[in-house]
Amino acid sequence: MYLKKVDGPRAVQLPDGTILSRSDLPPQDTSRWVASRKLAVVRGVAYGLISRAEALELYALSDEEFDTWIRAASRHGEAALKVTSLKSYRQP
Repeated sequence: MYLKKVDGPRAVQLPDGTILSRSDLPPQDTSRWVASRKLAVVRGVAYGLISRAEALELYALSDEEFDTWIRAASRHGEAALKVTSLKSYRQP
């Protein structure tokens, strides 16, 4: 089996004991961002699996968009990352 050489860890352990690996991250060409994919990228950056700069470049995200994901996930969890729930979790 061939493993591609990458900078940084191949997997990290989350506080709940689960393992998040690079294979758990969404594909680079993702165009449909569901809440679980957004959360995987946020967790990957938060726990050091990939750098913020790498995530922004890899997924063609803006700083503002990614900051919104981080803020929503930290305040309200995965449910706040759903597009249909934006109004419910948006700060006035």
